[in-house]
Amino acid sequence: MFQYDPHHYDPNHYYPMTINEYETPLDRQAPLGPPPQMIPPAPSGPQAFAVDPGAINRCLFRFTFIRLTNGDSFWFFPTFVGRNSVAGYRWWSFRWVNFGIDLRRISSFQCV
Repeated sequence: MFQYDPHHYDPNHYYPMTINEYETPLDRQAPLGPPPQMIPPAPSGPQAFAVDPGAINRCLFRFTFIRLTNGDSFWFFPTFVGRNSVAGYRWWSFRWVNFGIDLRRISSFQCV
């Protein structure tokens, strides 16, 4: 005979979802103000072929200046670091916009 299990999934019930159990809605918000006005100096010396996810992970939820392999550079506010990419908000035309990029396209970064 079937016995009721209070922990059983009910398909007619709404279960709020998050990306992971530690994330809150605040984790997905862009910064409330603009990035710093000063631009960090470019690094000198040899550069790595690709950015290590563990290295850029320390910049989560911090203003980060990104330099790309094509020469472009911009302020970024990372909110997620994956194995091959980073996502967050890019400063574009005086506002923050959702943005993600492959780590292989980043030549250097500096968080402040």
